[in-house]
Amino acid sequence: MSQKQGSFNSRIADADIRLLRIFRAVVESGGFSTAEAELGMSVSAISIAMSDLEKRLDMNLCQRGRAGFALTEQGEDLYQAALQLMASLENFRSEVNSIHYRLRGELNIGITDNLVTMYDHMRVTNSLAALKRQGPEVTINIRMMPPVEIEKSVLDGRLHVGVIPSMKSLAGLQYLYLYPEDCQLYCGHQHPLYALKERSIKSRKLLTEPAVTLSRGVPDQGRELMAKMTTAATATDREGIAFLLLSGEYIGFLPTHYAERWVQENRMRALLPKQFHYQNHYSAITRKSVPANRVLRTFMSELARPENDLPQK
Repeated sequence: MSQKQGSFNSRIADADIRLLRIFRAVVESGGFSTAEAELGMSVSAISIAMSDLEKRLDMNLCQRGRAGFALTEQGEDLYQAALQLMASLENFRSEVNSIHYRLRGELNIGITDNLVTMYDHMRVTNSLAALKRQGPEVTINIRMMPPVEIEKSVLDGRLHVGVIPSMKSLAGLQYLYLYPEDCQLYCGHQHPLYALKERSIKSRKLLTEPAVTLSRGVPDQGRELMAKMTTAATATDREGIAFLLLSGEYIGFLPTHYAERWVQENRMRALLPKQFHYQNHYSAITRKSVPANRVLRTFMSELARPENDLPQK
């Protein structure tokens, strides 16, 4: 069976879509003259376009004349089909735009232990939340690791970004400064020093007390203080130090935000905090030589916003 010459027996061209848009405007305006202003076309140009569409389809789409404008049965059916086509084109446009702007993929992030209790510095937490809001389909993978391992993993591509105390800069990494972290000297509630008034505690006495020190990841100021103390135990992380302090046998340095829970519970106290304290300075690190994907760029952009440091209300 042969197809009619005027039917859509091949692909729909841009010119066909233009004619269908004009047809839709005419129908929804109720006639040629009333569609003139909406289309920005003269009545004669609209009439020519409608005639071209009828020839293209080999259909009689409307009645026009003194009696007014009215669709034929074929015109009604074509109008419904045109609405579906326009809706499909709009959906396609929206989908393409969403593909272009949608955040997809993974963020692999390494973080030094025990930063989650830094309630005055919520930059990482708030930035992760902002990333998830902007990209609900993004998968976030967090690994808690020592700073040296985080540096290695960012350099070899296993991690996209790391959050570490920045003590020395490596040539292959970029650094975004985030915030400081205060550390003070503490003892547990069972330690003999716990019950003493501060004025009764002598700094020279503290230097002779058995101390637990971090075996790595300490800035110069902290190392200088620890070098003067009597190291009787070491730990690789803050939790290890907390275990030994709570035993009542050692003194040692902890971040103030991490020790706060035990201070509030009267299970730890700071010892001469004006003399025995130092700061860590935290930065986010990324690899220099590799262009950041959109997920990483979005996360780093959020980290760079100072307002993300504040607790969310």
